Amino acid sequence: MSANPAIENYGELVSLDPLVNLLADDMKAVNAMILQRLASDVPLIPELAGHLIAAGGKRIRPMITLAGAQIAGGSAHAVGLATAVEFIHSATLLHDDVIDESNLRRGRDTANALWGNEASVLVGDFLFARAFELMVEAGDITVLGQLANASARITEGEIKQMTIAGMPDTPQDAYFDVITGKTAILFAAAAAAGAKLAGANDDDVAVMHDYGLQLGLAFQIMDDAMDYGVSSSAMGKNTGDDFIDQKITLPVILAWQDGDANDREFWQRTMGDGNFADGDLATAQAILASHDAIDRSIAIAGDYANAAIAALSRLSSPGQSQMPIIAALAAAARFSAARQN
Repeated sequence: MSANPAIENYGELVSLDPLVNLLADDMKAVNAMILQRLASDVPLIPELAGHLIAAGGKRIRPMITLAGAQIAGGSAHAVGLATAVEFIHSATLLHDDVIDESNLRRGRDTANALWGNEASVLVGDFLFARAFELMVEAGDITVLGQLANASARITEGEIKQMTIAGMPDTPQDAYFDVITGKTAILFAAAAAAGAKLAGANDDDVAVMHDYGLQLGLAFQIMDDAMDYGVSSSAMGKNTGDDFIDQKITLPVILAWQDGDANDREFWQRTMGDGNFADGDLATAQAILASHDAIDRSIAIAGDYANAAIAALSRLSSPGQSQMPIIAALAAAARFSAARQN
């Protein structure tokens, strides 16, 4: 049971809806700023970037930026900072799709599939530049440093992911190092930067950083588990993409660790050597099921979600006005480990 009664306001609700509803007006302002800052004399830039952003997504990163600011009473610059966070995330998606040669994102053709790799990389660079403009405009050097560091850590995480690709014997620590960098660190920086911008004390900034980090880990583990267990239409991307791309994720690591010689020979031929045959994805799914690797991964995601909720209980003396947003963040944490898309 949490020490903070605000966390219990929504009972055990597993949903983003409370966060979405509480932040609806601010998110409208974020969406308006997105369109404004995509403006360019080069028509391809708003066309390509707009294609990605119009595809939607949960916008959870800018939402937790706004939520972090609300925890500390709000800030006039929170909308700009949340927009910067969304641009950083969108830029990384453009670059990731080029690296992965992906052709489907959020149920739509990827930008690189439509406009080519060069255009996608350059527009991703444009989004990074716009993000840093907005971060400077926020006027807080600490916040700028937090998000600049997060941007560097994201790139490091992606590079580390490349170094373990095709290595099914990768230890869990290396996997968690990858997902901390490529995913969780932006969640953490977004939540902490919002709180810092609004004047939160150092302890509460640290709490929001911890909340975001645990939330991001839960979110990415679930994403990796869903790659083997959820339909393409539900995910908005192709089922088994990680398998074909030889990406080493937690379900595979668990199955390798528990597997016999035949299992390991299969993982080495496919994910190790890239020698795929018809029916291999179904075989991979069957091996994962035999070791309960998907459900075990989901349980680990749940542990991180619970850690995120526990972090919220350490906020220092929140006022009555902060109770709804704290409870909504708890509901969002539960959602992160139970989502199907």
